[in-house]
Amino acid sequence: MKLGVSTSCYYPLETELALEEVGKAGVKTTELFFNAPRELKSSFIDLLREIQNRYGIEVVSIHPTLSFTEAFMMFSNYERRCLDAQDNFRRYGEIAAELGAKYIILHGGKTSAGLEDEEYCERFMRLKEAARQNGATLLQENVVRRHAGDIEFLRAMRDILGEEAEFCIDIKQALRCGNDPMALLREFLSHTRHLHISDHSVASDCLLPGNGGFDFGALFSYLASNGYTGAAIIEVYKDAYQNYGEIVKSYETLKKLLINT
Repeated sequence: MKLGVSTSCYYPLETELALEEVGKAGVKTTELFFNAPRELKSSFIDLLREIQNRYGIEVVSIHPTLSFTEAFMMFSNYERRCLDAQDNFRRYGEIAAELGAKYIILHGGKTSAGLEDEEYCERFMRLKEAARQNGATLLQENVVRRHAGDIEFLRAMRDILGEEAEFCIDIKQALRCGNDPMALLREFLSHTRHLHISDHSVASDCLLPGNGGFDFGALFSYLASNGYTGAAIIEVYKDAYQNYGEIVKSYETLKKLLINT
């Protein structure tokens, strides 16, 4: 299992500078979070590749800048708009191929869109096929106030799509959805390819690992004993720390724990 840090931890620092911070911290595995359409240009991807190569960073996944518009563009009841979004989504597959990323993360549609489970899965598979054309795999993330924040929907997605239902499980999002993260992993581990990890306490559901009460030793032991071979990526928000050194400290603490597991 690989341990890494998402560039989103540094938001609103510009994406290329966030990748620089990951490199300077000595972190060799990351998830790249895109934050503006202009970052999809070939010249910008070349810049990211230069930083990636200079520090020897593996980009295991990318997170589209579409995250906050996916419900409107890809999972609405207006078919023409969905087709346009599907065409635009292919660019992320191309970028994944250029950066060597295996996965593309999807927030997906909101429950307010009124799509039936089968319709949602059909839309998901369109996007997955678009990503697959460039060798990437689309993963559904369990995001609060989205279809996939509901555990019953995750079950339905698994039942409808079988092995094509592949997930990114996020600890803080699980908490925000009222789910126990470990229980969620135990149920869906065979369909889980990627993890977003964070810590939590009574006061906050999003802390840097090591600043709360979550048992990462138990998590790593469970994952290792059950054959998980994906990445565990630290993903927190700006208010979870005071300085970048805290991110590095959290990563180093988990790295030692992982080695000793």
